[in-house]
Amino acid sequence: MTPAAAPHWPPELPHHLALPPTHVFHNLEASAARHPDKPFIVFYGSVLTYGQALREAERLAGHLQQRCGVRAGDRVLLCLQNSPQWALAFYAILRANAVVVPVNPMNRVEELRHCIADSGARVAFVAQDLLPQLQPLLAPAGEAGLQRALVATYSDHLHTPTDLRVPDFVLAPRAPLDDPRCTAWADALADAPAPGPVTTGPDDLCALPYTSGTTGLPKGCMHTHRSVMATLVGGVRWFGTTADAVCLSVLPFFHVTGLAGSLNGPLYAGATLVVLARWDREVAALCMQRHRVTMWQAISTMVIDFLAQPGLDRFDLSSLTCVRGGGAAMPEALAARLKALTGRDYIEGYGMTETMAATHINPLHRPKRQCLGLPVFDVDARVIDPETLAERPTGETGEIVVHGPQLMQGYWNHPQATREAFIDIGGKRFLRTGDLGHVDAEGYFFMTDRLKRMINASGYKVWPAEVEALLYHHPAIQEACVIGARDARRGETVKALVVLRPEHRGRLAEKDLIDWAHGHMAAYKSPRIVEFVDALPRSGSGKVMWRELQAQQAARDATAP
Repeated sequence: MTPAAAPHWPPELPHHLALPPTHVFHNLEASAARHPDKPFIVFYGSVLTYGQALREAERLAGHLQQRCGVRAGDRVLLCLQNSPQWALAFYAILRANAVVVPVNPMNRVEELRHCIADSGARVAFVAQDLLPQLQPLLAPAGEAGLQRALVATYSDHLHTPTDLRVPDFVLAPRAPLDDPRCTAWADALADAPAPGPVTTGPDDLCALPYTSGTTGLPKGCMHTHRSVMATLVGGVRWFGTTADAVCLSVLPFFHVTGLAGSLNGPLYAGATLVVLARWDREVAALCMQRHRVTMWQAISTMVIDFLAQPGLDRFDLSSLTCVRGGGAAMPEALAARLKALTGRDYIEGYGMTETMAATHINPLHRPKRQCLGLPVFDVDARVIDPETLAERPTGETGEIVVHGPQLMQGYWNHPQATREAFIDIGGKRFLRTGDLGHVDAEGYFFMTDRLKRMINASGYKVWPAEVEALLYHHPAIQEACVIGARDARRGETVKALVVLRPEHRGRLAEKDLIDWAHGHMAAYKSPRIVEFVDALPRSGSGKVMWRELQAQQAARDATAP
C-alpha cells in the first residue's frame, strides 16, 4: 500500500493480513465441520450442502488416486461450466494432492491441445456437452498424453423441480459412453476408494490457470496454495463476507476472478453460493429476489446487460449489500443507474491471472468510479518508467508493478518469460503488469493505457498473437494482423486484417472467415470484424507494424458516431 492511501484505508481492517499457512482443501473441511447441513451451492433450486460436498469431493479424490493413477503434483485438467461439479472437481483434485488446470469451457480442440500438452495433464474432468472438443485429444492406448476423462452431467445435480429457465445443456440427461478412456462421474462415485492422506502443503502448486502473452500461446501461471489463499482470504476480509452471505456466482470459475471471489472466498467463509451455468439476466434477478442474495460479483458488461432488461423494477433487490467486479471500467452513467436501483456503489478492483485475482480494490466506504482502487493487504504497488524502471511521480503515467503474497511463482515451462515478467526493486520481486496507469494524490490507482498488446473484450483478455496463430490454420490466409476495435457493448472487440492467398481472393467473403473462426476458437476471442487488405505495413526489419494499424483503427473509432 502506498503511504498516500493510508488515510483512506478501510478503517476496520488491518494493513497486514495473517494468512493461514494451510492447504486450500482444508477450507472445505473446515466449512463442512462448522456447517455440515448448510447450503453450499444452490443450482437452479437444487441444494448441495457443505457436508455432501466434502463427501463427494473425497470420493472423487479416491477415484483419481486409485483408479486414474493421479500422484502428488500431477496436473489435472478441469473443463466445465459453472456448476456444483466444477467446485467438486476443483476440491477433489486438491484432495488428491494434484494441481488444478482450469480451462475456458469455450476453448476448442486446438486450444485445449496446447493446454494439455504444455501442462502434461494425463487426466481431465470434462462436461458431457464439452466432451466432443476433448475426446479427440485422448491418447491411444499405450501412448503418452491425456489418458482418461471423467465426464460430468450437470443434470445429475438437478434433483428439485424449478420454474427457472435452465439451459438445455444443463437439463440434458446422462448419455452412454462408449469409450473405455471415459468414465461417467456417477460411475466414478460408485466405485470410489478412500483417498490417501494429504501430503502437499502451502508452498506446493495448487492451480495452473492459463494466460496469454504478446508472444502467442497461453502460459500456465504457477500458483501455490499460499498464493491462492492470499486472494481468497483477502477478499473475504475486504468485503466482510460471513457465513450469512448469499453470493450470486455467475462469473466463470475457470477465471481467477470468479475462482477467488465467487467460489473459494465464499466457501472459506461458509457462505451460500447461488450458481448459474450460463449468464441469464432475468434468472439472475429472480435468484437475487428468491434467495435474498447479498453479494454479486460481476464484470461491467454483465451489469450493463442486467440493467438493460425490461421490467427490472418488478424484482426485489433490496437484499443486495455489495456489487463488486472488474475486468473493465464501469461507465459512469451505468454506475449511477446501478446505485439508483440498488443503493449500492459498484466496487471496482484490479488483478491478473499472474496474481490470482485482486491486487487492488476500492474501499467500500470511499470508492472512486472507473478506478482500480487501493493496493490491498501486504501489496506494494508502484508506477515506474517502463524503460528506465525509475518510479514515476504522483499523477504521471507509467507501468504498474506489484509485489505481494498473491504473485505466481512464474510461468510453467517458460523460464525466459518468467525472467522477463519480474524485476527487482530494493530487494523485492515485482511483477511487471504490462498495464499503464497512474496514482492520484490520494493513493488510488487508475489505468490509462496498455503496454502489452492486449484487447479487452467484455472483460476477457484477448491476445492478438494467439488469435493470429489460430487464424493461420485457415488455408486461404496468407497473412493476418489482429487489433482491437471499439464496440459499444463489449468495450473492445476483435478485428482481423487479412491478406488472402492469391488463389482465394474474390472467392472468400469476410463473413465466411468470421464464421470459420467462431467454430475454431473461443467465442470471446473470435474476430467479430474481418477486413481484407492487399498487404500489411512492415517495418525496416520486416515486422508487421501492428501499432500503426491499431492507431489507424483508433482514429477511425474516434470519428465514428
